Amino acid sequence: MKLVCPICGKTYEEPVQRCECGEPVEFETFKGEPYIGKSVWERFWDFWPVEPALELSLGEGDTPLIRSKLGKELGVKLYLKNETANPTWSFKDRGTFLAMSYAVKVGYKAVGTVSTGNMAASVSAYASRFGLKAKILVSESASDEKLKAVSVYGGEVIRVRGDYGRLYFDSMKLGKRLGVYFMNSDNPFRVEGYKGIAFEIAEEISPDYVLIPTSSGGLFRGVAKGFIELHESGLIDRVPTLIAVQAEGCSPICRAFREGKIRIERFENPKTIAKAIANPYPPSGNAVLKLLREFGWKCVSVSDDKILEAQRKLAGEGLFVQPASATGIAALKKLELPEGAKVVSILTGSGLKTLSTTGQGKVRECHLERLENCIKNDS
Repeated sequence: MKLVCPICGKTYEEPVQRCECGEPVEFETFKGEPYIGKSVWERFWDFWPVEPALELSLGEGDTPLIRSKLGKELGVKLYLKNETANPTWSFKDRGTFLAMSYAVKVGYKAVGTVSTGNMAASVSAYASRFGLKAKILVSESASDEKLKAVSVYGGEVIRVRGDYGRLYFDSMKLGKRLGVYFMNSDNPFRVEGYKGIAFEIAEEISPDYVLIPTSSGGLFRGVAKGFIELHESGLIDRVPTLIAVQAEGCSPICRAFREGKIRIERFENPKTIAKAIANPYPPSGNAVLKLLREFGWKCVSVSDDKILEAQRKLAGEGLFVQPASATGIAALKKLELPEGAKVVSILTGSGLKTLSTTGQGKVRECHLERLENCIKNDS
């Protein structure tokens, strides 16, 4: 399959990651039909650019789509796509698995990524599973606590002093020279892996809207491509309205969208509780902006207060997510969607990864001899 730049249209036969114009490339549109299979990889076999290494899967994908009670107060039918159920507790595992399948197929012995969070843990875990060395590049400000969940899998964690913004691009140049396959945020195989979210949603319902927490833009592009391919294959009647959601404290895509610009600009001095989507200059930002314009989709930014409120509401339904995952729920009140609309909000990562930002709930003290009274007082 060919790769194409969504911005300038240049095509490539070889598996490059970025176009000469500087934008990310993607695989041309796939068409196919679904099959009977246990996993999303088997059921949508026609739609992957590389044969998934099923024997090395950790069970990523096929996550629950849960009907939420929160939709009642907003007059919509709300569903939650729970990506925290993936092996390393985030949607990143889908893209990592497919990119790893490619890396092994072409003979790489080492893989890498630039990340301090979900993607770092995912690449480290899957590298161990696939028997590859992992080079995880993190910023000098990355906390020791956060990196424990990365190094436990055995990957080599390297703190890099200097401009973290440059690291994304420098890593791919060095990787090409040193034989390390860097699968950063908008790697084309990674984007393809995220299509599975759209496929699984479409298997269960026909949504009117899908809310997508958006950082680098790779997840948004993958979900969009998935729905577009289903439509072009005649498997769904229409493509739902996709809504990119960002935190107000770091919203370069939404700002450019709101101001009518065709290119994003760096978001200076980002500050938000939603660290997982706090990318001041997202590498897929222009590609996402182009999709929003072409399809008449939306971009919404939400405050930290509303994000934390949404996180608490989700916890009240038994779902503990990181702040970035709650942005879709926070955006619902701002959107004023039609009564009875079917809405899916993607919950991208687990709150267990961000315990330092979670407030302590009320804890009562009780002596054993008074336990009966303590329990009665709360019943």
